Amino acid sequence: MGPSTATTGQSNSSYDLSFKILLIGDSGVGKSSLLVSFISNAVDDLAPTIGVDFKIKTLTVSGKKMKLTIWDTAGQERFRTLTSSYYRGAQGIILVYDVTRRETFTNLSDVWAKEVELYSNNQDCVKMLVGNKVDRESERAVTREEGIALAKELGGLFLECSAKTRENVQSCFEELALKIMEVPSLLEEGSTVGKRNILKQKQEQQTQQGGGACCS
Repeated sequence: MGPSTATTGQSNSSYDLSFKILLIGDSGVGKSSLLVSFISNAVDDLAPTIGVDFKIKTLTVSGKKMKLTIWDTAGQERFRTLTSSYYRGAQGIILVYDVTRRETFTNLSDVWAKEVELYSNNQDCVKMLVGNKVDRESERAVTREEGIALAKELGGLFLECSAKTRENVQSCFEELALKIMEVPSLLEEGSTVGKRNILKQKQEQQTQQGGGACCS
């Protein structure tokens, strides 16, 4: 039997940078819908997330191929035990609210921003405030100006979008990735993971080609 060749396919799975992004906010603001809208072309009515879920998306921004691991969390209190490990090592945090439900906006400063402060171990982590459901303009309860003001207060980026119509969804993740790349410490973290990935693939290929001696 000859040596088996690597099946991973380096061109598919190699990337220059790797970043961890978190989606946080109240239950029902559309975090999962935003993620599904970004990852695929379908936006369905999704069941509430239980615990934590994550998706991986590879995209090219400014000529760099990057892998985003995007973590989606349940907004419910009973999953709070997951928090510290969930926040660890994140380079970007997207705080999502529903523009038609005012309490989801006030909870960003009352609950979620405080949680970021408490659990995020990355001082340089980039924050972005996202107002979702702008397709329901007639039901709007939070103005764009208020969103901009809170983002400024939290020292983050701001964007309004609609997971339903896909308006600004792509921009949301791309702008966040661009901003992360502007922070030297975060860029270094992302590059380190990328390099490790490429190195690991080379080692796997060598192992598979070499076979190696087996000890009994």
